[in-house]
Amino acid sequence: MIVPSLSQQDVLLLREETPGTGERIHFNNAGTGLAPAPVIEAVKQHLDLEARIGGYEAAAAASSAMDTFYTSLAALVGCKPHEIAYVENATRAWDMAFYGIDFREGDRIVTGRAEYVSNYVAFLQMKHRKGIEIDLVEDDASGQIDLKALKAAITPRTRLIALTHVPTFSGLINPAEDVGEIARAAGVMYLLDACQSAGQIPLNIKEIGCHMLSGTGRKYLRGPRGTGFLYVSDAVLDQVEPPFIDLQSANWIDENSYELVPHARRFETWERYVAGQIGVGVAVSYAIGFGMERLGNRICALGAQLRTELSAIPGVTLQDKGQRKGGIVTFTLDGETPAQVQARLAKASINVSVSQAGSARIDLPKRGLDAVVRASLHAFNTEGEIEDFVKALGNFH
Repeated sequence: MIVPSLSQQDVLLLREETPGTGERIHFNNAGTGLAPAPVIEAVKQHLDLEARIGGYEAAAAASSAMDTFYTSLAALVGCKPHEIAYVENATRAWDMAFYGIDFREGDRIVTGRAEYVSNYVAFLQMKHRKGIEIDLVEDDASGQIDLKALKAAITPRTRLIALTHVPTFSGLINPAEDVGEIARAAGVMYLLDACQSAGQIPLNIKEIGCHMLSGTGRKYLRGPRGTGFLYVSDAVLDQVEPPFIDLQSANWIDENSYELVPHARRFETWERYVAGQIGVGVAVSYAIGFGMERLGNRICALGAQLRTELSAIPGVTLQDKGQRKGGIVTFTLDGETPAQVQARLAKASINVSVSQAGSARIDLPKRGLDAVVRASLHAFNTEGEIEDFVKALGNFH
């Protein structure tokens, strides 16, 4: 069944409900997405309630809205609400899963060149701390993780496959489902970083086959900053010990004992950004209302259009990799550093970002790149904005 993209009426509604679209061209959704009005209103309403009646009292009054976070995220990724935890950001969510694994000396982690900087430095810390080994799988000819090499890299000591679904520095969409099949056949735990894919493309835990998945509220889901989530499957819940606990994650039984709560909320802490949790729940429900397949189709189509337009500009080199590509578009421009391109576009009220080699030590330097310009589109962006972007970029050269 072919799922259609959004209609022009849908796009107009998205733009009407996204105040930031009237200010500038926002091609930095892989940094922070522009929040829609219902999210902004939900956050403001709760902050106002806290100001009027107090934080504890406001949280108690908003318990139903807070619970929406769990049900909406479960619907987004296709799991049970009790398998979802609210965490303050995507990196900390990923950390709670990774550092919760009881690694032993000689255990091996298999990963690829798209891995996010914070994840890879965690691997290195665990290597220094516990003596684990990191098996870095090369890309295939298309630029995605080489599935044959991944399968061959698994040994009896392999403890974890860790994959970044969509890297922050490329338009690549890694074949997460194929990796899941390999993990399942090998009986190895599988941790997926969905920081850039949640909200950009549909996610289905059953199809992906991962045991743990981390994500953020602030990027393609268009929720508030300082919000994230973690999915932990019931199947591995008791194999992953929260690296730290508190009164939210554990029950204090007596003077000498405690027990972890029997679901993914053992990875939460009690203190939290309540307005943010409510806001993410609203943001996810908002996305689901349009249909993730339809949103994803439009985002990927806009990314493809931008690549086509950029390829026609003399001096522009596209830097995206992979067989499947999404709404993140990376490129370089002859005679201009990425930082200079970003600064000039900013003067034209166009938002982009720069991905530096310091955040991609196992990828960009290997390709001879110090940095790339990153333009990341969302469904509320338009074909006209792409034309304006390309025109502005061409005027520099």
